[in-house]
Amino acid sequence: MTNFDSLKGTIDHISNVRRKIFTVVVDLLDRSEKHDKSKTEHPEKEVYDKYTPMLRELEYGSKEYESTRKEMGEALQHHYEHNRHHPEYFVDGVDGMNLIDMLEMLADWKAASERMKDGTGDLRKSIEINCSPERFNVDEKIKLLLLNTASYFEWI
Repeated sequence: MTNFDSLKGTIDHISNVRRKIFTVVVDLLDRSEKHDKSKTEHPEKEVYDKYTPMLRELEYGSKEYESTRKEMGEALQHHYEHNRHHPEYFVDGVDGMNLIDMLEMLADWKAASERMKDGTGDLRKSIEINCSPERFNVDEKIKLLLLNTASYFEWI
């Protein structure tokens, strides 16, 4: 029998985990402040002014939607190059992202789905489309992580 008391070690561990979680929270708060700021300036703003109303009227993932999105050209490319919550930011797409990038991406997908005409956006459908081999070719386990996270936050 030992007289070991785990309380101090447990309290130290809890404090250590708390500090690490706080680091994540600070990063997320910073991202929430900077999210999509590039859309508010040239060369993106003018293009988003023109195309956002058009995209809102189209079904996400449809041929018409993708064609219209591609018309955004260099401005959209600029957006991807300056915002790491987009898979296009990375040479390896989603495989280059970290969990925080993916969480911001998921929140972005949810917010974008809410902007669709008459609230017709559907995050579950967006995840299905975006994880498909034709779009970002996301591994099934990562797709399940996205779905479980969306469900946890009651976004789906």
